[in-house]
Amino acid sequence: MARLLITLRYDGTAYHGWQVQPNAVTVQELLQDAVEKVTGVRAGITGCSRTDAGVHAEMFCCALDTDSPLRGDKFASALNFHLPRDIAVYDVREVADEFHPRYHARGKRYVYRIWNGPQRHPVYDRYALHRKGRLDEARLDRAAARYIGTHDFAAFCAAGSDVQDTVRTVRDCRVERQGELVLFSVEADGFLYNMVRIMVGTLLEIADERLAEDAIDAILASGDRGQAGPTAPAKGLCLQQVFYDDKEGG
Repeated sequence: MARLLITLRYDGTAYHGWQVQPNAVTVQELLQDAVEKVTGVRAGITGCSRTDAGVHAEMFCCALDTDSPLRGDKFASALNFHLPRDIAVYDVREVADEFHPRYHARGKRYVYRIWNGPQRHPVYDRYALHRKGRLDEARLDRAAARYIGTHDFAAFCAAGSDVQDTVRTVRDCRVERQGELVLFSVEADGFLYNMVRIMVGTLLEIADERLAEDAIDAILASGDRGQAGPTAPAKGLCLQQVFYDDKEGG
């Protein structure tokens, strides 16, 4: 029996997130289906996080224990044959038996895309929030920098979450423009439920001048979800990278 690290990409539009749920189609369920077709065994698969319904991933990592001799491109190709076109495995490698894709992750980076053109863009419609009014990316970048550091992000966690420790360390957070795309990127040691989408929603309140540019400091200090902005739509969010020590996940 070997533990494998499987790395995949997916368009989350059609799915209710990563984790298996009753009466809903998820990425984990379809990957389990593919593994069962390839190996003949329906094995448990542990993911690096729980992406929300409609959220995308350019790098999602999960672990599988299997007796299959397949590795690398051969295993990836076999799985992709049975996966839908909006999910694709691109790496399979053997890792230590104690490796855990969530608890051994040193951090993650998310990117939220906003199409900031006057008219909708059919290519980006599934992957970016459309905002017509011109966003001041420099102002939003200054505001986003206030998220950097170790803070209690309780105000940026969805109501009803049962997480006890809401302190997280944000290592990098910025807003930049690439043509008519405005990108919010954030790297942290971990994220709370809906945290990135609430961070974006708060920045958009600042953009609309419903909140002051320096409001994030007071919102963090309050610990009150009601003080932060709304939760931005899921379709603009993408898990871009998961970080591991080289000796663990590569």
